[in-house]
Amino acid sequence: MTKLITTLSMLGAGAVLLAAGTAFAAEKMPAVIFDMGGKFDKSFNQGVYDGVEKFRKETGIKYREFEVKNPTQREQAVKKMAQRGSDPVLGVGFAQASAIEKGAKAFPKTRFAIIDMVVMLPNVQSIVFKEQEGSFLVGILAAMASKSGKVGFVGGMDIPLIRRFECGYYHGVKHANSSATVYANMTGTTPSAWNDPTKGAELAKSQFDRGADVVFAAAGGTGIGVYQAAKDNGKYAIGVDSNQNHLHPGTMLTSMLKRVDVAAYNVFKGANDGNWKSGIQVLGLKEGGIDWALDEHNKHLITPAMKAAVEAAKADIIAGKITVHDYMSDNKCPK
Repeated sequence: MTKLITTLSMLGAGAVLLAAGTAFAAEKMPAVIFDMGGKFDKSFNQGVYDGVEKFRKETGIKYREFEVKNPTQREQAVKKMAQRGSDPVLGVGFAQASAIEKGAKAFPKTRFAIIDMVVMLPNVQSIVFKEQEGSFLVGILAAMASKSGKVGFVGGMDIPLIRRFECGYYHGVKHANSSATVYANMTGTTPSAWNDPTKGAELAKSQFDRGADVVFAAAGGTGIGVYQAAKDNGKYAIGVDSNQNHLHPGTMLTSMLKRVDVAAYNVFKGANDGNWKSGIQVLGLKEGGIDWALDEHNKHLITPAMKAAVEAAKADIIAGKITVHDYMSDNKCPK
């Protein structure tokens, strides 16, 4: 199993420009393999879908797609796309790393990309994010919006990547209110944890019952249940990955944006324009890959003081004045 690179020092190292060209031939149409939860999960997968759809609308170039329903389909789907001549082949999510690695080795002339994991091969582009930075920002907003001084976090599958969200959120909350209480629960330990809205609602409700009045969900489709529970209980929820503020205006405090749409768009666009590069891309606040959402759906919930505080923290993170601990650097969250 490919090991996730936990240092950013390799950013840009060994990047290789591959297969320069100006457009896709018909048989070379790109492909995307969505992971469990489906392309309309209103979160991670849907962000990728929005990105590849933007590419299609701008260029008129169609793409192949497949939605993984169970883990055994990943490797077969990657192989099938490469056999059909798709290039590049984009795998969505850390769980596709093994499939992408095997596909890239079997088809060395095909370009592959993966979001949320690193595969160190000369024909693979790996895109990872500094989720802890965006989680820190929404943690500040949660703490400042909370009247009880108690907030919550609901994660999807219990993996280091989601612990990175949790840890960043915890430190953001504490940055704004050192005496705040942060509850945290994970939905499960299998891929089904990404698509269990009922369990998400139950976990959120248990946190509300303990006094939390803001809950941040980093759980894919499971988050839909968290957001509904917040609406039903008159509490606040924070969305993730895509801008989910529109789902329940009035109770969606904000969303932590992880611009997988931009990443997916750039994979296809770069290949089409002849600018595609293998290697590692790490996207955080500074690179525009992470942010928080303020729009017409939540602007009345964000006070001037809240906006000023979160924008100040954002500037300090970008400037290096604040370093948000990365759980995946040591599998620890200092508290």
